[in-house]
Amino acid sequence: MQMSTKTETNPVAAKGANSGATIKTLLNDFIAAELQALTGLEDVNPNVITASKPEFGDYQANGVMGLAKRVGSNPRELGAALIARLEAANNPLIDHYELAGPGFVNIYLASEALRERANAILNNPAALINTTHTPQRIVVDYSSPNLAKEMHVGHLRGTIIGDCLARVLERQGHEVIRQNHVGDWGTQFGMLITFMRESEADTNPLTALADLEGFYRAAKERFDADAEFAARAREAVVRLQSGDPAYLTAWQSFIDTSLSHCQAVYDKLNVTLSHADLKPESFYNPQLQQIVERLQQADLLTDSDGARCVFLEQFVGKDDSPLPVIIQKSDGGFLYATTDLAAVDYRSHDLKADRSLYVVDARQSLHFQQVFAVAAAAGFSTEGISLEHVSYGTMMGSDGKPFKTRSGDTVKLVELLDEAIARAFTLVSDKNPELEEQQRRDIASSVGIAAVKYADLSKNRTSDYVFDWSSMLSFEGNTAPYLMYAYARIKSLLAKQTDTAISDDAQTNPRIPDTFALSSEERALLLKSLQIAEAVQAVSQDCYPNTLSNYLYELAGVFMRFYEACPIQGTEAGVRATRLGLCLLAAESLKQGLELLGIDTLERM
Repeated sequence: MQMSTKTETNPVAAKGANSGATIKTLLNDFIAAELQALTGLEDVNPNVITASKPEFGDYQANGVMGLAKRVGSNPRELGAALIARLEAANNPLIDHYELAGPGFVNIYLASEALRERANAILNNPAALINTTHTPQRIVVDYSSPNLAKEMHVGHLRGTIIGDCLARVLERQGHEVIRQNHVGDWGTQFGMLITFMRESEADTNPLTALADLEGFYRAAKERFDADAEFAARAREAVVRLQSGDPAYLTAWQSFIDTSLSHCQAVYDKLNVTLSHADLKPESFYNPQLQQIVERLQQADLLTDSDGARCVFLEQFVGKDDSPLPVIIQKSDGGFLYATTDLAAVDYRSHDLKADRSLYVVDARQSLHFQQVFAVAAAAGFSTEGISLEHVSYGTMMGSDGKPFKTRSGDTVKLVELLDEAIARAFTLVSDKNPELEEQQRRDIASSVGIAAVKYADLSKNRTSDYVFDWSSMLSFEGNTAPYLMYAYARIKSLLAKQTDTAISDDAQTNPRIPDTFALSSEERALLLKSLQIAEAVQAVSQDCYPNTLSNYLYELAGVFMRFYEACPIQGTEAGVRATRLGLCLLAAESLKQGLELLGIDTLERM
């Protein structure tokens, strides 16, 4: 294939260092345009990645080999021809290129362009993370506890992963609609309301709900042991679902008390869910019969042993028997699938969402595959919506089993968080006994909650992980205390500068001067600090918070190497101003990144 050698102005190259796009996006778009012109193909992917080692440049374009096969060219010849075009385009963001291996293009950025980008950000920190040019309306369904019980450790992952995604997507400029699809309807509430109405524990039965877990356990024991009570509980369900005012009032009182427990946990966790984000199961109850009727009209319903089901050919069991999606039980009751189909319909047609994320554990994968498939077949979902199950694994104990108390009971989430704060207080008191007690308690509250959240968010969400107090509260390794300490160290370093004129000027008019060449440690910190936008963009697309966590850990490591190699005190003014500017930039990246994880930073630890 004959390749064009004519050079035309590349519009992406003209954007240069001041574009609001990430560096990786600029490089990918720039090189894609040159590859299109070179090969005559439209669908090209340069596959620009961050270089794994300094000797491979700052970035690498790895798409040449695959493209060479498509056009019938030698990969190194195509790579050399591409570099010739790239050099002729004279992109101010790039210093030079190297051809490596079978056709890799190593990209070395211009330090002047990085300084220019950094200085613009130092004077406008909000520009550190760019916003999207194509904002979407995105529903994030997360947390979703069952209001029959208090929140337990099983709710931790879905709550904090979902909250991180909501923060990231909002920071990217998307319209985020939080949805807390709490379980507040169904047969168990007849049992609970009957038990509450008949409680003799107090003149005000609601005080018994102070321990929701104990209340539920006592009601269940009574239900299992007392046939007459069970009959009254079933009658209560009928009266509740038929709209009996007295039973609705009792149900609402129970729900309000339950929600207050949830909100206390959300506040302690620094999670952005509020009462306004509730879209409980009961919200969809009036639509469930319509869901059945619409499925019937679409000729999708089949009677199976009295139940009404949908059978889709792509879902079969181990023995090749069809797997049903049960829509309505033989007794007329509805199931989770029915409610979830109503939610899909609401989010697609009422909210008109572009994406709907379901942050729910991996054990529900088949359920959501079936619900999404039925929704598409019945027209409950629109062609324009992306339904995505953001699955996650289980938090395990040291015994390799789901995390429990020593007695085998479910661990209440609020008790886990209280223990985290207590352990952090002991740690902070050992390290800083000179601090006032209230100050130590305030620090411990931030550190303890951050440690629990970060231990989870730093793991690949699809994997199970072992909950370990000693590792998550360590000041070494990929932990929240380590990152919070790195930030506090930078702030302390800036506060201790004795040359007031330089220190004040560096913080009121921060900049990284171009009067001298950057050392390798300085340049590494500059580039790494700017790459936070790429990590955030990846999280918004792929929904893996550990991408951002790993970036922050790497940034902290780069800063520590800079700190050891590049003293600030006692250096000449230009060097000192540069290093102060780099410190401010790194601190801003750490702070904004941690905030997107839902973690507060501290200026003293």
